[in-house]
Amino acid sequence: MVNMAKPRVLIIRAPGTNCDFETDHAFSQAGASTRLAHINDLIDKGITMSQYQVLVFPGGFTYGDDLGAGKIMGNEIRLKLGEDIDGFVSGGGLILGICNGFQVMVKAGILPGNGQTVTLTGNDSGRFECRWIHLRANPESNCVFTRGIERLYLPVANGEGKLVAGSETLDHLNIALYYCDGAGHNPAAYPDNPSGSLNDIAGISDATGRVFALMPHPERHFRADHHPRWTRGEAASPGDGYKIFANAVDWIKSL
Repeated sequence: MVNMAKPRVLIIRAPGTNCDFETDHAFSQAGASTRLAHINDLIDKGITMSQYQVLVFPGGFTYGDDLGAGKIMGNEIRLKLGEDIDGFVSGGGLILGICNGFQVMVKAGILPGNGQTVTLTGNDSGRFECRWIHLRANPESNCVFTRGIERLYLPVANGEGKLVAGSETLDHLNIALYYCDGAGHNPAAYPDNPSGSLNDIAGISDATGRVFALMPHPERHFRADHHPRWTRGEAASPGDGYKIFANAVDWIKSL
């Protein structure tokens, strides 16, 4: 039986989060019932994760990234909400991290799982990269969020987006998205791979395919007029990022 109720999405913010409203709007447009909540609401048990089916860590600069991008919030989650996160995932929930949310998730040990085995560090360019880039989805990944996606055109905005890991870890990552050139090819040189991320990795999933994070911002291109050249007729409707949110909503509805 198809579940026709609106999937319930909890978007978790902290001091410095600045993409929460855009992410809320994107999920709402995709058909979800959304709620924005401060991380303290979860820590103090004013809100319980079990009330929701999707958790989201949006972009921004949580706690000013003072100890490195996502490090403080990652530690906060690991030490105070680790068991709750484990229970949420084992119960079948979806988790999405975007940009700073990706940084938070890897430093909390949520991705790729079993503690922190990868990190996101300073871009090879030594600068904050704010540009539109091409992405290619990995057809071999079981990631729920990238189902049916071949290519994406999304913006990045980060100073610490380079994914780094040991060779053994890299060989076993569930890579969901790659940076690519305009023709969809790899390897991708700078600026197509804006951070110098190893193996052109732009997004990864856990083994279940239900926990996913990416450095580019899908919430900044879910409408056609978000495209930088939409007035020239180059944009499709909806925008490329919409499918990521719709996939999560459709997956929950299909349960």
